[in-house]
Amino acid sequence: MDNHLDCTRSYLPDDCLLIIFRGLHSTIDRNAFGLTCHRWFQIQNLARRSLVFPYSYNPKVYQVYARYLPRLLVRFPFLSSISLAGCTELPDSALSRLGSYGSSLQSLSLYCCFGITDNGLAQVPRGCPNLVTVTLHRCNVTDVGLESLAKSCHGLKNVNLGYCMLISDHGINKLCQGCPLLQALIISYCKGVSGLGFSGCSNTLTYLEADSCMLSPEGLLETVSGGGLEYLNVSNLRNLVGIDGLAALGAGYAMRLRFLNLRLCRFVVDDSVSIIAKGCPSLEEWSLAVCHEIRFSGWSAISSSCKSLKVLHVNRCRNLCDRGLQALGDGCERLEVLYIHGCRRITSMGLEMFKLRRHNVVIRREECVSVGPCIDDLFV
Repeated sequence: MDNHLDCTRSYLPDDCLLIIFRGLHSTIDRNAFGLTCHRWFQIQNLARRSLVFPYSYNPKVYQVYARYLPRLLVRFPFLSSISLAGCTELPDSALSRLGSYGSSLQSLSLYCCFGITDNGLAQVPRGCPNLVTVTLHRCNVTDVGLESLAKSCHGLKNVNLGYCMLISDHGINKLCQGCPLLQALIISYCKGVSGLGFSGCSNTLTYLEADSCMLSPEGLLETVSGGGLEYLNVSNLRNLVGIDGLAALGAGYAMRLRFLNLRLCRFVVDDSVSIIAKGCPSLEEWSLAVCHEIRFSGWSAISSSCKSLKVLHVNRCRNLCDRGLQALGDGCERLEVLYIHGCRRITSMGLEMFKLRRHNVVIRREECVSVGPCIDDLFV
């Protein structure tokens, strides 16, 4: 047995050893591979493509992560995905090693890395021009950092800027102009973004999370102007008022929109609902939860115009009554699921009548705040 291993270590070239290692599906076998000899240990390191630090509630653990990160980056030279999520103590200087990865690094997560600023972010694109996915959630980056990222990483497709309080429309515009392949963008809780930075955005942008932002009516028009959006979350908007604020969604730019979240948008009224229902014929899932100003004519507009609607959220809508529920039952032929938690004006009789008429529709009585497909897997 020992002679066989010695022969294997001596005569098998590295590419064959790589093929053998990649054929091992068991974690135990993969770990044991590197214990065979020093050369096999190096093959194991070369084959590693992902580096993820486990979460910890102990800040001292993240200090250890930051200290050992440079060594790990040297040990694994061909990583395509790196997640430093939760490393709150990570300094800008820790990212200096990333420049040595060249074309291999495609995904980088700096989720909740509070110590990362524009200086650290500027070191990333210099040596990693082929980045596809970047997560900067709660990082202290500004428009300057976004501009440096957009100048070098033209292939970016997925960017998470949630809670990046220091960015504005200028940075968003640089990102949209410099990254023509951009597909998914998260700007939730970015209070400095009005939406005007989306002017001239590509029709490749299909997914936009803008929860609790300060989009203006003109800014909302720019966000959909590319014509490619299929998913839009603008829940909890504060400064759009009435029909004029949402007119952009019925202006012909949102024809491909399939998922729309207007939860907690209390300015939504019957007229705006009617405009959206007519202007977004592809809608499959729509959340109008906690939209208290929608009355019978709004529900009737949804019933008559939303031919593709499969899932509707009406949780805690104060003005949805038996009559409005009946209107929904008379239309929306493809409706499959109705979330109806907390609608106090709907009686037991009205609900039973709806069930008799639309027995194929599943009634959900629980609260649900998310809409559409989960995109978390893109932001590792």
